[in-house]
This record gives sequence, structure tokens and C-alpha cells, in this order.
Amino acid sequence: MRVENHSGRLSSQPKFDVDGTEIMQVDGTEMMQVDEAKMTQVANGHKNGSHKAVIPAKLPLHSQAAVAQRLNDVPEKPVAGFMYSAPHLRVHPTGWRTKRHVKRKKLRINLMHAALMEHRSTLTLRNLAIGVFTLMVVSSIAFATFASFIGATQQRFGNEVPRLEDILPGDSLRLYDMHGQQIYEATDQGLQISVPFSKISRTMMNAQVAIEDQNFWKNPGYDITGIVRAATDDLTRGHVVSGGSTITQQLIKNVLVGNRETVLRKLQEIILAPDVTRYYTKEQILTMYLNTTYYGEQSYGVEAAAGTYYGLQDTPTATAASRLDVAQSAMLAGIVSSPSAHDPYLYPHAALDRMKEVLHEMYLQGYITASQRAEAIYEAQQPHFLKRAATPSSLATHFNYYVLKELTKVLHVKMSDLSRSGLVVSTTLDLPFQNQVLKIAQQQIGALRGHNVTDAAEVAIDYRTGAIRTLLGNINPNQNQFDVASEGFRQAGSSFKPFVYVTAFEQGVSPGMPVLDGPTTFQMCCGLPPFTPHNYGGSYMGLISWRTALQNSLNIPALKLNAQIGYENGLATAQKMGITEYEGTPNLTLVLGSLGTHLLDETSAYGSFGNSGVHVQKHSINTIKNSQGRLIYQFNPKANSQLVVTPQAAFVMTNVLSDNVARTPEFGKCSPLWLYSATMTQCYSGNPGTVRPAAAKTGTTNDFKDSLTVGYTPDGYVIGVWAGNDNNSQMVDVNGIMGAAPIWHDAMLVAEQGHPVKDFPGPPSGVVNKTMHYPGLTTTDWYIQN
Repeated sequence: MRVENHSGRLSSQPKFDVDGTEIMQVDGTEMMQVDEAKMTQVANGHKNGSHKAVIPAKLPLHSQAAVAQRLNDVPEKPVAGFMYSAPHLRVHPTGWRTKRHVKRKKLRINLMHAALMEHRSTLTLRNLAIGVFTLMVVSSIAFATFASFIGATQQRFGNEVPRLEDILPGDSLRLYDMHGQQIYEATDQGLQISVPFSKISRTMMNAQVAIEDQNFWKNPGYDITGIVRAATDDLTRGHVVSGGSTITQQLIKNVLVGNRETVLRKLQEIILAPDVTRYYTKEQILTMYLNTTYYGEQSYGVEAAAGTYYGLQDTPTATAASRLDVAQSAMLAGIVSSPSAHDPYLYPHAALDRMKEVLHEMYLQGYITASQRAEAIYEAQQPHFLKRAATPSSLATHFNYYVLKELTKVLHVKMSDLSRSGLVVSTTLDLPFQNQVLKIAQQQIGALRGHNVTDAAEVAIDYRTGAIRTLLGNINPNQNQFDVASEGFRQAGSSFKPFVYVTAFEQGVSPGMPVLDGPTTFQMCCGLPPFTPHNYGGSYMGLISWRTALQNSLNIPALKLNAQIGYENGLATAQKMGITEYEGTPNLTLVLGSLGTHLLDETSAYGSFGNSGVHVQKHSINTIKNSQGRLIYQFNPKANSQLVVTPQAAFVMTNVLSDNVARTPEFGKCSPLWLYSATMTQCYSGNPGTVRPAAAKTGTTNDFKDSLTVGYTPDGYVIGVWAGNDNNSQMVDVNGIMGAAPIWHDAMLVAEQGHPVKDFPGPPSGVVNKTMHYPGLTTTDWYIQN
């Protein structure tokens, strides 16, 4: 059977189904032509079977109905192979797809959860690995940093640990007079006094240990449990009860690392504490701590605090720190944690509460009993429990300042470095003697108020050693700081003449040689007008000896002598003898005392006359020791001695200045320059009492602004006195014998008390006593042989 294609042509090759049925294709559509015979067989077969054969209706291929049917048919894609007709039966039960969707949805959710958990686990493991790695890195860095910090701390402070005692804050500078009495204590940078372990109250030690470091005696310098305990106590009570630092750490803080409130500083303390514990015993550590820790009120150390709060002072047999009782010790120990907040003078209630805490700790740790605690609290509540130490006498104000200046020169330090230098200075001052001299000067100046004399200065020196025994810059040392004796330049007047005379003696002039005292005129150089001098009294004595001229303080003979020897030579002698500074222009008139000099220098220079021409450097310091008693400096008189004039010239000068007969015409028989023990009235009535040899010279300036007297005795004392006014105003009718001489006389008698009466040494070799006949004058006197 052939089938036409879309063009009306028949397909040349027919198609057959699997059972032999021919398939036609009409206009592109395949049509199956069923063999009628076979359909009949099938129908018959169905009749014999259980089903009835269905034969579809047939339409003519070219009928309108068939054509209409084919109009909406969509040609199907040819299917390769063969197509079998089979019924469309359900493979799955109803709802299967919904269940499968739900099941798949749940599966997807479970898979998502599993993936999320897996992701989280991965993140956790990764973060954990990163954390462990970071921790290891940080730990390594921290360890390396800490190791470096330890090394840096050891490098910086390690060398200082073995010499901790040497670098402790120094004690306050203390000065003592020649008798061992304290005359000065530097307090401008706080007061600190160190005492040994054996001289500190055991109760004070227990109180400090109980409140600051209860495991002090057994810890290695730091105490972790103490830090925890302190933090717990502070949190429990709501305020600071005790610190976490041990006593050793606090010592390190005070001495080495400083008191900055930082973690690094705390670590430095902990690092260094074991080293300190290895180098020092617990007793040494506690002693250093108690001697340097701050107790408020500018007091460092228990010795200073004992005086500041309880008025206790050290005695020859006991220190102030050794006499502290339970109440006093507990109060001081409580101050340390906050010196300002626990100051019993400023905040008595807070100080008492803190003291009770200390007593409570002492009781818990077995240092005191309950009754001792109660007694201490009762004692602290009494009105006179606190008592400041008496302010030391300041009568040696000028001397003390002179000592400080001398210390700067001896030690080559600044004045500001002395206050906490820890030095203990034994000075040359004789304080009881100075106090007596001060009263004498005050009484004499008081008697001269009507003569416009308001002040005086006085110096006493042991010319054999150069030791300054007294240095009074004025008669009101507590009110007037100016030191006329060592700082003021005052004209010496006639007291300068012996320096010129002794120069002439060395050149061969004898005090027995003649000189004419009369009107004279000196031709001056350099365009200056001629100089016509006058004696003090305006009169002339005619032909006299040099002895008489000097002892009666005549100006014209002195000027003649100065012109004869050359004023430069006289000045050089004065400088060699101790006039280290002067004010003014040297010239012919310097023999009259026209130069301004220091009373201290002139007094020291006069001592050379009494010491056979040997000048020993004036000084105010005997020894300097540190707070541990080690000698740092000691003055050596032999090493500071110098022969400044010949012994022969010094002897002659002493012989002249001690000749009371020679000066009688000018000053009278019983002038204050004659060292008698009775009153002037008794002396003139013929009862001078005990008379001691003394050599002295007065000086008065021509404008009556200055009155001086300087003299010495065989026992080694040389005393210089100045009287006048600080403002340089003129005195009224006051000469040397009225103003300064009475003070010199009475002060010298005090200095000589207890000494036997003795004469000056006899003439040295090379000095002879001769009677000489000069035209118009015969004298018997001493001559130096060349």
C-alpha cells in the first residue's frame, strides 16, 4: 500500500508496524491501515476472550470531516523507532509527590543544618587554632619582654643593691660645738636622723611590721599572700587598711626605683626584693626602713618623728627612738601609709582610728595583750599625748652660716647639697663662752645708747690651732642676719698700725729708736695734693720712741714709718698674716686703717703675733663624719700653718703691745686694755686685782663710725671686737677705748677663767735688750740682731 506525501505524490516506500500493518502518510500524517482480515481475527479473538474488540470509526480521507479534523492537528515530531500502544496506568499512589516534596525539603533542611554545623565546627577549630597560636605568640612575646625587663632592671639597679646603705637618703646636716652640744640641724629639706638597730624601740619595730608586712621576718622580700590579703582587707573595710608592698619593697621604692604609681615600678620592686634580702639581713633592712621612711611633718625616720610628735630628744644614754612606748609606736606606724591623712596634728580622729587598726593587728599577731591595747588607746586620748620638740637655740646663727660656707669650700659642694648630706660636723665653737660674750656685748652697747652706738661684733680664736671659738656678727643674732664680723668691711683705724710696725721691725727698726712727732706734710704722687696729717688729739709729743708712738696710737709717726718702709710692704705683711680681703685703695694712709677689712681676718692676723710669728689658718670645722661615724675630714693645724713674720719681730711686737706703761699717757693706767680683774674704780684706787698679761691695740676711724679693739694673751686666745652702727652712722664721743675695749676686756677675762696667770714667752735668739743713747733721747728696748 502506498501513501501520498504532502504534494499528492505517493510515498514509494510503505511503512509497516511490527505486526505487519501498513502505515500510510497523508499530507505528512501517518495513518495506519488495518488489515480487515486481521481486525476480524482480533474481533473474533475478543469474542472468545473477556474483552470486546473496539473498532474506531473511519472517515474517508478526503472527506470534509476528516479534513476538518486534521486542521487542528499539530504534526508531532517523528519518533525514532517504534511506538507501542499501551494503557497509561498510575505508577505511584496518590500523595506520593507531596510526600516526596516534603521529604526532600526536610532532607534539604537537614543537609543545610549539617553543613552549618560543619561550618561552625570548622570555624571553631580554626578560631581555637588561631587562639592557641596567638596565645603562644603573645606568651612568647610576654616572656621575652618580661625577661628583658628583668634584665634591664638588674642592669639598672643591680649594682646599687650592694651599696644600698651608701645611697640611702642622707641624714640632716648636724653641727656640734666643741663640747658636743648640738648647735644646728638642717631642716629645710626635712629632718632625718639615723640610729642603729639596737637603739630603736622593739615595740616600734613590732608595730611597723604588724601593719605593713606581717610576714617580714620570713618572706623573701615580696609576699604574694600579703598582696591578696591587703586587697581583701581593703575591699572588706572600704578603705586602705594595709598596702600590698612589703617593707623590703617600700625600702626599694624609697631608695632605688622611685614612688611612681605604675605597674612597672611594682614589678621592679618584686624583681629587686630577693636581691636585697640576700645582701642584707632582716635587721639591716628594717633599720634602713625605719631610719628613712616618711612620718609626716617633714620628719624622716623614727628618731626625728619621736621628737616631732612627742618632744623626745636623744640623751647621752638613750635615743629618742628607743623610748617610744606602745601608744606612741602604734601612732607613728599608722602614719606611714598616708602621712598627710593620718597626721595627728591635722586630723586627730583619723590618726586615732588608724592607730587602733595598728593596735588591732599587733594584738592579733601576738605582739601585745588586750590590756596593753586598751591602755595605749587611753594614753593616746589624753590632752598632752602629742608634744613638739623644743626649737633649738639659734644664738650661733652667724657662726653656723660661716660653717656652712666653709663646708662648701672644704667639700667642693653647693650650699643646697649640705642639708641632706648626712654629715655630722664637730665645730670649733665654744657655745657657753659665746653666750657669755653676747651678754657682755649687749650690756656694754646698752650702756652706750646715748652715744648713738647700737651694735657690736666679736670674734675669739685659739691662735695656736686657728679654731674660731666665738663668732658674733651682731648683738641680735635672732633678728639680724647680717654678720659684721665675717662679711662686713669696716675700717680698722689704728688697729692696722701693728702690721706696718712689725714690717719695720723685720727691717731693723727697734721700738727704742727715736721719732719726731710733730707737724709734717707728705708730698703725694700722681697729681694728688700734699697731705698734712694730725694726731687724734690734735697735739704732738715731740721726740719719742717708736714704742711710745705705737702705744699712744700717734698718726704722724706711723705715717713716717709707712713712708720709710713702703706701704706696699706693710700691706704684703698684713696679707700674709691673714688679711685675705680688703676694700679700698692702698696708699700711704693704710697705716691709719683707711682700708676696709673683716674683723675676723684682723683677729686671726693678730694671733700670729702671739704664736711667735706663725699664722694658723682660721677655721670653724674640726672634723666631718658621715652618719655611720666614718671620718671624712679633719683639720690639721700643722698642715695649715705658715711662718708669716720672724719670731723675733713677733716677740718685739708682743712686748710693745703688752706695755701698759707706754700707753698710759694716752689711755690712762687702768684702761680696759690692761687685763685686771677688779673694777676700773678699784684699779684706780690701787686695787687692780689679778692682772693677766695681754697685748692689745685699739682703733677708731676719724669719722667715729667704727671702734675696734684686738688683743691676745699667752694662753692662746685672740679676741677682736667692733662697735658702731650697722648703717655706718657716726657715734657720739666714742673712741676705741670707750666702745669696743670694755667688751674685749670682759670677754678676755671670761676666756681666761680657770687658767693660771703666766707671761708671754721670753725673747727668742737674735733679740737683745739694750740701752741706747740718741740725741735728745735715751731708751732701753729690744733690738733684733741681723
